[in-house]
Amino acid sequence: MILNRDKLEDNIDITRRELLRLLKSEAVKIHITHIMKACNYLIEEGKYVQPGYRKKFYDAYIKSFILRIKEIKEDKNIYSDTVDMDELKESFTLLEEQEKIMMEIYPKDPYFPIIYQIISIYTSFVLDEPIHVVGTEFPGGFKVKFDGEKYLCPVKEKQKTNPNAVCGFCIAEQDPELFEDITQSEN
Repeated sequence: MILNRDKLEDNIDITRRELLRLLKSEAVKIHITHIMKACNYLIEEGKYVQPGYRKKFYDAYIKSFILRIKEIKEDKNIYSDTVDMDELKESFTLLEEQEKIMMEIYPKDPYFPIIYQIISIYTSFVLDEPIHVVGTEFPGGFKVKFDGEKYLCPVKEKQKTNPNAVCGFCIAEQDPELFEDITQSEN
């Protein structure tokens, strides 16, 4: 796991600025070769994605996700709000489980899970944005949206219990226009 949980366990509160500082201290350890290996991992995974969606998959997971590590390193914004420690700790539990699974599947690259963790925590708890950027398209043409008040995800309800997804702590809400479609398809 990227952050020393013991450091956080001692903190009752942590500001988004402090969390960013901790994430930056981990992000600086990520070098271009680690990013290239993570991109190669996703390119390999993309081979199993339907051909018509493959470019969108690469855009979403390589351009808008993995390459965000640079954004973290350069983020000079001042964040003052505190982080919900219970949610942060729950996210660590999920990310630790996912790291175990990833390392069984792809043991050659221990940096992919680290990059994945840094970016997921940064996006959710520092930026207070959904993990998939607005406009990310999922199979079927459905996209992550911002309605002016909240972020809406087309697959949140379907994926939030998926042990390989970070939907459980992503701030996006299920897009209500698509919720009926999801529940009807399950019946």
